[in-house]
Amino acid sequence: MSTLAHRPNTALLVIDVQNGVVAQAHDRDAIVARIAGLVDRARGAGIPVVWIQHSDAELPEGSQAWQIVAELSPTDTEPLIGKNYGDSFEGTTLEATLAGLGIGHLVVAGAQTDQCIRSTIHGGFVRGYDVTLVADAHTTEDLSEWGAPPPEQVIAHTNLYWSHQAAPGRTAQSTLAGDIGW
Repeated sequence: MSTLAHRPNTALLVIDVQNGVVAQAHDRDAIVARIAGLVDRARGAGIPVVWIQHSDAELPEGSQAWQIVAELSPTDTEPLIGKNYGDSFEGTTLEATLAGLGIGHLVVAGAQTDQCIRSTIHGGFVRGYDVTLVADAHTTEDLSEWGAPPPEQVIAHTNLYWSHQAAPGRTAQSTLAGDIGW
């Protein structure tokens, strides 16, 4: 279990599923639908859903690009954390929010695999959280024009290496959405 004392609970962390982030994302509709299913299942099981929303020069706060996609709707009672860095913990209230909910295990979905997802799963892991990456519920855009592998390879590689992370007292795993048991 996590190295965070007295934090036995799990939360679903939905990262940056915003219009401007996923507009050109690999397999966008299927990924968003899978995330919507995870959100519904988490809510039904009483698992907290924590929403992360990025803003920067390309995603100005309040803009259409900044908005969470229409297929997903945070409730008024679910935490919505604004961020300006890749790691959702950096310069935000995420840690305090999770501590208040007694969260020691993060189940992570969203975008972009090679940026904010990767930064946040590592950020959570080094802070003592158990971290489950939902293998078929994260995505990225095609950046191969700039030398990156195609998005399906970025996603596959991230799932592979995350399933082999290890640290004392913590677990890291990559699990399909259908295998997430609340």
